[in-house]
Amino acid sequence: MSLTVKIVAVAAIFVGEALSIIAELIASRQFGKAGGDVTMLLPMFVLISVGGVLLVFGYALGYMHLKNIWIIVAISVGAILVVEPVLAFILFRDVPTAGSLVGLTLGALGTVVAIFL
Repeated sequence: MSLTVKIVAVAAIFVGEALSIIAELIASRQFGKAGGDVTMLLPMFVLISVGGVLLVFGYALGYMHLKNIWIIVAISVGAILVVEPVLAFILFRDVPTAGSLVGLTLGALGTVVAIFL
């Protein structure tokens, strides 16, 4: 049972981060194209709210069963490092610069170090 709960907590964090990132990226894309019409952002406010609920649920459930907030933080940052570049590429079709690739790589290495050391 405990393994299932841990998997649900990690999944909630990943999905919550993904929904939040999707809302942020789509909002920035729509806002940039539409010239600043705030009403276009309302669906993104709903989406990021659902993502926030899942994040809070995942953090609470994860901490309850893992008893270490730093593991949860590393999972959350890892989710961002995996999900955000993929979604940014899919939505914007923009290739990262050399500097941003170095930054992503160092961030990923930092997350791996935080989890395994």
